[in-house]
Amino acid sequence: MTYRTLLPLLSSALLCALLAGHEAAAADFVVRNAAVVDGTGAPARHVDVRVAGDRIAAIGKLAPEPGEQVVDAHGLVLAPGFIDTHSHHDRGLEANLDALPVVSQGVTTIVVGQDGFSRVPITGLFRQYGARPAAINIASYVGHNALREKVMGDDASHAATPTQVQAMSRLLAADMKAGALGLSTGLEYDSGLYSERAEVVALARAVAPYGGRYISHMRSEDRKVWDALDELLTIGREEKIPVQVSHAKLAMTDLWGQADRFLGLLDKARADGVDATLDVYPYDSWHSGLIVLWPERDFGNRATAEFVLGHLSPADGLRLSRFDPDPNLVGKSVAEVARLRGIDEPDAVMALLRESEAAHGSASVISRSMDERDIAKFIAWPQANICSDGSLDGLHPRGYGTFPRVLRMYVREQKTLTLEQAVHKMTSLAARHMGFRDRGEIRVGAAADLVLFDPRTVADRATYEKPHELSVGIARVWVNGTTVFEDGKATGAHPGQMLRRQGSH
Repeated sequence: MTYRTLLPLLSSALLCALLAGHEAAAADFVVRNAAVVDGTGAPARHVDVRVAGDRIAAIGKLAPEPGEQVVDAHGLVLAPGFIDTHSHHDRGLEANLDALPVVSQGVTTIVVGQDGFSRVPITGLFRQYGARPAAINIASYVGHNALREKVMGDDASHAATPTQVQAMSRLLAADMKAGALGLSTGLEYDSGLYSERAEVVALARAVAPYGGRYISHMRSEDRKVWDALDELLTIGREEKIPVQVSHAKLAMTDLWGQADRFLGLLDKARADGVDATLDVYPYDSWHSGLIVLWPERDFGNRATAEFVLGHLSPADGLRLSRFDPDPNLVGKSVAEVARLRGIDEPDAVMALLRESEAAHGSASVISRSMDERDIAKFIAWPQANICSDGSLDGLHPRGYGTFPRVLRMYVREQKTLTLEQAVHKMTSLAARHMGFRDRGEIRVGAAADLVLFDPRTVADRATYEKPHELSVGIARVWVNGTTVFEDGKATGAHPGQMLRRQGSH
C-alpha cells in the first residue's frame, strides 16, 4: 500500500509530517499566490495549497520541492470545486465525457437521479462510470417514479397497493446498500403524481436505516405549494431524515412576495429538529413539460387554461423548447402560436397539449414564472445551496451558466452575498446537504476538487437566445487532483469518480 492510498485515512498532523519527509516526487503540484476561499465561509487567505495524488496534502506557506510542478495563481481565487446538487447533466454524458458545460462553470461534482427519475438498479450507473469515467464526479439518488415503473409497469396511474409499496421498498433498500444517497421524488410528474402521501412516507422510511436523505420536486410549486411543503416537512419530522426542497420556487403570481413565509416554515421545522434545506438556481424561468401546469391532467378544460395563463405563466412567457408534432414551433411562445393560428391564447395552449398527447410526443416549455426578489431571498437563506437543474444540451441557460451567474449577479453586482458566502453555498454547504464528507472544502486530506477563477470577471454568457455559450472567468479546474479544464477548453482527462453514500458497500 502506497502513502497515497493511505492519505484519506491519516490525521491532518500525521499526513503533514509524512509528506514533509517524503521525496519531492510525492507532491504532484502546489498552487501559489492564490486567494484561498476554503468553502467554510471563512475569509479568503493568501496561502499555498499542495496536492498529492487525488488529495489535498498541505496548506500554508510552502516552499516548492525540487521538480515539483508549481501553479502560479497570480492572485486569483482558489476554491473547492462547485457541487451541483440537482443536475441532469448525466443525460448524454456517456457521449460527452469531457462535460464541458459543467467543468467550464467550475463544477466538479453533479448529483443526479433527480425529480423521481434514476437508474434502477443504481449499480448499472456505478458500473458504467466506474469502467469509463467522466471528467466529473457523479452521485445519485433513487427515483420514486423509476421505482413505480419497475414495480407497476404501464399501470401506474393510481396509488400503489401495500404489496407494491413493499416491492418498491425492497428495490430502494438494495440501491441504498449499493451507495445511493437517498430517495428523490418528482410529484408533479407521471406517475408520482398519482401516489398518496402514505406511499411516499413509507418509501422515505426505507432509506432511514441507511442514513439516507429525501430530496423532492414537490407535489406543487404553485397552486398547492403550502400543502406540498407540509408533505416534505412531515417526512422529515416523522422519519427523522434530512429533507431538501429541489429548485425552490414560487411559480405563481399570486404567491410572489411570499418567500419569507416559505422560509419561515423551513426555519420553524429546523427549530423543531427537522434537517430541512433547499437548493435554488438563479433564473426566473423553469424548464419542464407543459403538462405539469395541468395537475389534474384536464387538458380540455378551458377554465384551467385561462387560469394557467393568468396566474402561472403569461402566454408570451411560455416558450416551446420541444414540440414533437411540429419542431418548427420550437422557440415560439404560446402567444406567437396563437397569432400564427389565428386563435386566442387559451385555445392555443390547449391545442399544443392535445396535439402532443395525440402524437404520444413531448411538449416542453421554458416558463417565466418567478419573481427575482423571491429568488434572491431563497439564495440568501443560510441553508440554501446552489443547483443548476441543467442539462448538456437543453435550451435553458442554467445548464451552462448557473454558478458563474451567481458569482456575477449576486456577489459582484447586487452584493446579496459575499464571495465567501457564495462559495460556501456552492461547496461545503452543498456537500453537507448531500452527505459528502471529503468534498467541498480546501483542507488537508480532502479530495482535490478545485477551481481557480477570477472574481472580477467570472460571468455567465448563456442566454435564452444562445443557451450554449460557455461562461468566462474560470481559469482552471481540477477533479481528484487532475486538470480537466484550462484555457477555456477541456483537457480530455476523465478522473471523475462515482461517489457512493458514506458507509455503503
